[in-house]
Amino acid sequence: MRLFRDLCLIVIRQLCRTFSEGTGIHRVLDAVDASIHRGEVVAIVGRSGSGKSTLLNLVSGIDRADSGEIAIEGRIVSSMQEPERTLYRRQHIGFVYQFFNLIPTLNVEENVRLPLELNGIRGAPARRRSAAMLAEVGLGGRLHSAVDQLSGGEQQRVAIARALVHEPAVLLADEPTGNLDEETASQVLSVLLSLTRSRRTTLIVVTHDRWLAHSADRVLELRDGKLVTSAADADRAYTRRSGVS
Repeated sequence: MRLFRDLCLIVIRQLCRTFSEGTGIHRVLDAVDASIHRGEVVAIVGRSGSGKSTLLNLVSGIDRADSGEIAIEGRIVSSMQEPERTLYRRQHIGFVYQFFNLIPTLNVEENVRLPLELNGIRGAPARRRSAAMLAEVGLGGRLHSAVDQLSGGEQQRVAIARALVHEPAVLLADEPTGNLDEETASQVLSVLLSLTRSRRTTLIVVTHDRWLAHSADRVLELRDGKLVTSAADADRAYTRRSGVS
């Protein structure tokens, strides 16, 4: 496991989120606490419906908690009003989803360029950055292709390029390999981890992929509304301490 010497990039304190369920209330997140460092790769695991995607939506500011606090780079994102949260998300957070979420009316390069244009970077500088980013994910020769001409793995690499082109501090990935076969998933994960580690981008990834969880710096499990160190991560820590290979 790598050592992280920087101050915490993300601090989550006593985060609670409930949803109405029939005539009752379902508490999805119950006083969740967590600290995540700059450049750290954290895998979030848990059963379906445990609140993993809800947690990502709260960190990004897409959703709002009932109570508690989320601070990113010292800024209290959870207390921002919607316009400020939208602007913060656009500038500082990247997203990778299971189903790619590419815009079919835009070509590959235009999809990747979009976050730059939304942040006021246009013209030749934006085109150069998007082309360079696509080269890094191995798609430098597909700039002008329609996205529906790409394979699933290629589309996800476009999505990764789009998520990182504006150099966000945090990348949130929700089951990024859930729609890919095993071999393609392995290739996509290698690209994702290589790029985030080289940029020291903090990656929080919801996953059921064992290889990805094992490759993370930490694995946290959402269980009964609480975020805890997973059994798999505890086993890895014991193995490192005992020197067992």
